[in-house]
Amino acid sequence: MTTERHVLRVSRLPVRGLVAGFLTVVFLAPFYLMLRNALMDTQGLTSPQWTWWPSTMHWENFTSLFSDPTLHMGQALGNSLLIAAITAPVSTLLASAAGYALARIPVPGRGVLLALVVATLMIPGSVTFVPTFVVVGSLGGVNTLWGIIVPGLFNPFAVLLFRNFYLQLPSEIEEAGRMDGLGWLGLYRRIALPSSGAMLASLGALAFIESWNSFLWPLVIGQDPSAWTAQIALSTFLTSQTINLPGLFAGAVVTIAPLVVMFLVAQRHIVEGIATSGLKG
Repeated sequence: MTTERHVLRVSRLPVRGLVAGFLTVVFLAPFYLMLRNALMDTQGLTSPQWTWWPSTMHWENFTSLFSDPTLHMGQALGNSLLIAAITAPVSTLLASAAGYALARIPVPGRGVLLALVVATLMIPGSVTFVPTFVVVGSLGGVNTLWGIIVPGLFNPFAVLLFRNFYLQLPSEIEEAGRMDGLGWLGLYRRIALPSSGAMLASLGALAFIESWNSFLWPLVIGQDPSAWTAQIALSTFLTSQTINLPGLFAGAVVTIAPLVVMFLVAQRHIVEGIATSGLKG
């Protein structure tokens, strides 16, 4: 019986290898197309004859991104990096603290607060977009980086994930902390927060990616080129008069590179964090 199972497993290895290879090709195909198109000229991109790789690689498509004074790509990348570097850790820590409070602190009306957090997930973003713009605009947040950052600091979905995670923490650990004289803040800072490292890393990485890819809100608030993000600078290649396809793909490669690095670094933490969040299948 054991031999039959071993033979069956061995016979499945080629099939699994083929499936894994096919999926790898499917997922890597967009990256290949972006890099290929970024190294071609307009004539090669619009040619009806397909070429797997450009015969002459046009590296100037990348250098022109930063030499064009009307594009502001360097500053836009810096703005995106600054916004994401602030939004990701701050929003994750706020969600962690809120999730711990909803999970552990027995305050009156905790159920109502939890219901309000859940209710925010059901409100379409288009409903709150205009009121948020009015508030931020009245406070002088137009054409400023803080006007882009502040509205994205509250993440109700992350709050629920942290709440589910902290509900699974053994209460005996907190009891030991109370015997040492720790209050709620001390229990959170010394016990709960250090134990949620995987959640912090995974949700922080996801918040970084979401902030980096944000387009509509930075477009409305960052009307001046000094407040442009990378996504807004990338959209300038598509106008009603011209479409710079090589520049567009070169900008896409440059813009997506930080996200690829972020995912490669944090992929293990992302999987582990979601697996321990209480949302197991």
